[in-house]
Amino acid sequence: MSESFDFDHPQKLTVGTEGPPGQRMFFLQARQGNVSATLKMEKIQVAALAAWIAKTLEDLPAPGHLPEDPELEPDGFVDPAWAVGSLGGSYDIDTDRIVLVAAEQTGDEDEDIDEEQEETDASLLGGRAATARILATREQMAALAIRATRLVESGRPPCPLCGYPLDPAGHQCPRTNGFRPPKL
Repeated sequence: MSESFDFDHPQKLTVGTEGPPGQRMFFLQARQGNVSATLKMEKIQVAALAAWIAKTLEDLPAPGHLPEDPELEPDGFVDPAWAVGSLGGSYDIDTDRIVLVAAEQTGDEDEDIDEEQEETDASLLGGRAATARILATREQMAALAIRATRLVESGRPPCPLCGYPLDPAGHQCPRTNGFRPPKL
């Protein structure tokens, strides 16, 4: 089983990418003291995270001064701890912190496994996927949402017909059945 992480007062929380648009890998990174974690994410997860943070912040008092737009730290950047399978979150009114929980992607999410095999796998793996729990300030989360939105929007533009990314090498738009491909 992969390592789980718990950041109750992270000094750094950011998202970033590696690679050119169309081939980018997205990462979520947190650091508290000498413990840091870099997690691999999908672009759609980063976009959903930014939207969820924005929606959560709508119902809260306005954040104060936002931290600087931090870049990814090189330590652990190339080799993420694990890939994110699901995200969840809430607001903790007692600590005035937004709680983000990322769960590790497991291999059996897309597979049909019989119950006996699933129970065996669960007992061997300790029954749970790794998680990263991050309690961040409203300011940290607002800065994360802004950076995430900018990263997602800096990629390839979407096709006006189907919404899939337009690729400079060509785009087979399913809405046109292969005819009249959209121009870049």
